Amino acid sequence: MIIYSLSGPSGTGKSTSALQFAHEQNIQAIIDDGLFIVNGEKVAGTSAKFEKNTLKAVRRAIFDDDVHKEEILKAIQSYEVKSILIIGTSDKMTKKIAARLEIGEINHFYYVQDIRTEKEIRIAKYIREVQGKHVMPVPYKQVEQNFFKRLVQRGKEIFSSTQVKLGETTIVQPDFHQNSVYIARSVYLDVLEHVLEQQNQITKFEVPNLQIEGVPQMNINIYLRLPVHYHVPTYLYEVQKDIADVFSHQFGIEPEKINLQLRGIK
Repeated sequence: MIIYSLSGPSGTGKSTSALQFAHEQNIQAIIDDGLFIVNGEKVAGTSAKFEKNTLKAVRRAIFDDDVHKEEILKAIQSYEVKSILIIGTSDKMTKKIAARLEIGEINHFYYVQDIRTEKEIRIAKYIREVQGKHVMPVPYKQVEQNFFKRLVQRGKEIFSSTQVKLGETTIVQPDFHQNSVYIARSVYLDVLEHVLEQQNQITKFEVPNLQIEGVPQMNINIYLRLPVHYHVPTYLYEVQKDIADVFSHQFGIEPEKINLQLRGIK
């Protein structure tokens, strides 16, 4: 059996990228947070995200329970798996999982920085730290709502580069995640308005849409001051950059989209 390791700090998007990465590396199965996943669906195991506290979640993820361990081993044998991707927070953790399951030494080590951009990692960390959302690389239908007191919602469908559907993700808020920070929409709006009010060339602006689910996205209508003696596209790009820089400084994240629409010149 060929064993792969994918590690990185919690909340950096490993589970989000796992299905596509496994497909690209021709890996048959995934072990993530106590689950055994084949062809994008859970076939055995219980997720660590069902646990009530962090200690129990860690023990679940490393298969500390013998019954849990045996369930996974039987599934590996039943599906005749030839390659597995083990996901963890460090090499030490993925090695511990491999040893606990007695499936052999890890052959290949990968890290979240190898498969995700710096911006994608920042976005993932923002969603985890601010909104307390965790991603499971299994379909929504396989996640039981009654395990969670809080959010369970559909994530996104994952496709290969040739548009073959590889699976889905589900977004949850585990009971053990207690440190979320709530930022009201009005706070994002106040910061955005402050940036725009500092722009000498803008006489008026409207924000018809400011989406704060996931990562902030915004549509902004602006009116420019006469006379226009500069290159407008370059100026608008600089406004976008100013907004992105201030959001990055204030909230630790750049908006996913900043759409500026020029509505008029006064």
